[in-house]
Order: sequence, then C-alpha cells, then structure tokens
Amino acid sequence: MKSMEEMLKAAQQAAETIQKQMTEMQGKLDAMEVEGVAGGGLVKIRATAKGRIIGVAIDDSLMDKAEKGILEDLIAAAFNDARAKADQVSNAEMTKMQGGMGLTPGFKLPGM
Repeated sequence: MKSMEEMLKAAQQAAETIQKQMTEMQGKLDAMEVEGVAGGGLVKIRATAKGRIIGVAIDDSLMDKAEKGILEDLIAAAFNDARAKADQVSNAEMTKMQGGMGLTPGFKLPGM
C-alpha cells in the first residue's frame, strides 16, 4: 500500500502533466484557424479556434454608404459564425485530449 506522501507526489505529478497538456492545447487552439461567413460569402472573418480574430474580408459590392447597415449586420453574423466554429473546434480538441487522459467526456478541467 502506498504511503500518503507517495500518493500526494503522484497527484502533484498528474496535476503538472495536466497543466502542461492544457498549455500545449491552448497553443494548438491558437494556431488552428476557422472562417465565419455571412451573406453568401460577402463577409468573411478568420479567427483562431481560441476566438482571436485574424482577419476580415468584405466584398467590394458592400462598400456603398447605402449598404452600411447590411454590412454591419453581416460583419456581426460572420463574427458569430466564426465564434461558433471556434467553439466547436475547441470543444472537439478538448474532448480528444480528455479522452487521451482517461477523463470522462465533458469533465471540466480547472481553468477551462
């Protein structure tokens, strides 16, 4: 039977391993890209899987003062589409990582 000291040391090592994997996962998610699209491709927003916006592309046909309100709506819609895709990729990657660590899917790791 393991001593309390051995169990505490093993728990500390496991926590350090999880922390290292979480840090690596955050870096991986920030390197993965998703694209949110609105208006049939008239507005596109590129973001990382962590949700950091990388770029915005707006079709020239929307560069008219009369289209300002539509453009604003499409930018918001494209952003929300990119955010939803980032969340999907992030959740899928976290599920894979948790499965690899033997954790129950949906288990909330501290700091996530």
